[in-house]
Amino acid sequence: MKNLFSILLVPAAMSVPVMNVSAQYRTDIAAEEDPGTENILEAADTSDTPVVITLEQALQIALSENVSVKVADREIQRTTYAKKGTYASLFPQIDVSGTYQRTIKKQVMYMDFDMDPAGGTSGEGGSSSGGTEGGFTMPDTSEGLEVGRWNTWAAGLNASMPLVNTQLWKSLKISGLEVELAIEKARSSRLDMVTQVKQAFYATLFAKEAFQVYKDVYENAVSNFKETEKKFRVQKATEYDLTRARTNVANAVPDVYNAESTVILSLWQLKAVMGVDLDMNVDVAGELDDYSHQLFYDASQADSLSLENNTTMRQLAIQAEQLAHTVKMQKYAYVPTLSAAFSFSINAMTNDFKFSQYQWTPYSYVGVSLAIPIFSGGKRYNDVRQARTQAAQLKLQTMDTERNLKISIRQSLVTMETNIKTYNAAREAVASARKGYSIAEKTYQVGKNTLLELNDAQLALTQAELSASQAIYNFLTAKARLEQTLGQDFIQQ
Repeated sequence: MKNLFSILLVPAAMSVPVMNVSAQYRTDIAAEEDPGTENILEAADTSDTPVVITLEQALQIALSENVSVKVADREIQRTTYAKKGTYASLFPQIDVSGTYQRTIKKQVMYMDFDMDPAGGTSGEGGSSSGGTEGGFTMPDTSEGLEVGRWNTWAAGLNASMPLVNTQLWKSLKISGLEVELAIEKARSSRLDMVTQVKQAFYATLFAKEAFQVYKDVYENAVSNFKETEKKFRVQKATEYDLTRARTNVANAVPDVYNAESTVILSLWQLKAVMGVDLDMNVDVAGELDDYSHQLFYDASQADSLSLENNTTMRQLAIQAEQLAHTVKMQKYAYVPTLSAAFSFSINAMTNDFKFSQYQWTPYSYVGVSLAIPIFSGGKRYNDVRQARTQAAQLKLQTMDTERNLKISIRQSLVTMETNIKTYNAAREAVASARKGYSIAEKTYQVGKNTLLELNDAQLALTQAELSASQAIYNFLTAKARLEQTLGQDFIQQ
């Protein structure tokens, strides 16, 4: 008998930490007030007990903390700045410049003089060592003349502005669509994040219920072992029954630990998609049965579901509009462009650095420039054909995407319908199995039933309870995917 108690003591001792740890996953009551996101995060960081959050609170936290959402918002800012930069091309572009040059070696100029014979110079093609004209002594040019000065200073202001540029005007429209595309991508990130948070939240609830089921199985196994032990002492149970009861206890312990680990991992996954610290002490409120009222399927509305709000289809529509404008923009490359320009500059050339004595010479002009495209080796023509080909590719991609999305909708609807039927059947099975186990347990206590029949009743109850929870979880995850596909259930920040 001592050996028997020592064998029982091992799984019983192992169950102690399980029961202690499991206490943190119970959510008997939910918070009456809905604290703000910052208050929840602060409480989760400082509290020793888990801060219980609802699904709505988890979504609000994710909308403010999720990294992918933040990146998408920064992408909107980037495209907005790019759009403003494109609009800047319509305004005059003004630049101020200043230069300084130090001459290292001056240029040399050679000149030939053809003077009147009366002037005393050499003939054509000849050279002279010097001569006079009107009292002026001509320099000797046989060695060349150095031109320029050692220092050259210049400053100027240049301005240009497009007057007629159809390609530029069309690019402004494309830039605007780029911002719209970034906004839609940000919406896509939020929809995806909402779906991930929902699925992680439901997975945590399912893991907790599975943990509770396996814990109940363990407690029942311990209770049955104690009852079998009493019968064995008074010789109303065989040693086989006692061994079988002890084995049931030992077999129930790993299931409890595995279920507990699943709860911890699912909470980590939820905190990861929420974008918070994995060590934050949070727990989820409620249970899967609280969502059983959502298990509804109206087959008549299946054909009326529209992809109008689907984010993928919206992005493809914006890209198609961009390519349509791109085709027109490439065609506008054949249109002449007209621009205006203005320039003002001053310069000075000196041999010293006496700035106050510099003589600055101004120079300015204003004008218009007309560019008429004539020949580019077929580049403009091929650019138009390339844009048209991209538009045709996108059209085919849109058709294929729409087909796949419709298949996804039908898959979600079929999954929802199947799990509604499964849940209704499992709910009846749970009530029947629970009643059957109660009867089997009482009849076993009075010796009118065998341990094998009691174990069968326990197994039937476990399977029924897990099937009911599994059906609700499958329905909710399929519903979340359907809402994402339809572009629904988006929570504004």
